[in-house]
Amino acid sequence: MLRKQKSVKDSFVRMTELVLPNDTNTLNNLMGGRMMHLMDVCAAISAQRHSNRIVVTASVDNVSFREGIKLGSVVTLESQVTRSFSSSMEVHINVWAEDIPSGTKIKSNEAFLTFVAVDQSGRPIDVPEATPETPEEVALYDGALRRRQLRLVLGGRMAPHEATELKALFGELEQ
Repeated sequence: MLRKQKSVKDSFVRMTELVLPNDTNTLNNLMGGRMMHLMDVCAAISAQRHSNRIVVTASVDNVSFREGIKLGSVVTLESQVTRSFSSSMEVHINVWAEDIPSGTKIKSNEAFLTFVAVDQSGRPIDVPEATPETPEEVALYDGALRRRQLRLVLGGRMAPHEATELKALFGELEQ
């Protein structure tokens, strides 16, 4: 049976937050844990929009903090499903920090998160296939299988020799 298809653009979410004193560390920068919380919420909404289901976070890839986000900054998070598998979905998220008085805006974070759609009992449930349309969406979609295999290998859920997409990538690099 063919899976239902949904455009990845239908999962797009934009969230905006103001960095308040309670969100900051002693250097008046947004705390990393608070940033990760915001990223998880934004990305989960994208996964829910795509699947129309309850979702749980399965993994977060390599969150690096490029720039500190100062007290009073406006944080904008944008997320979208890049690809779906049987019950899991990869979500890409970008985070920008804006200092309105100075008129500056910087990209502070980027990450991939994986969510699993579950039924009312918490068991994984099938999700629609994600359909990319723009060149950027296609590029993210195409890389998602390699990122998934890397996550599975690093998590001990796939043997390295089974990661055919990764082997093909590294085979290309050796030539």
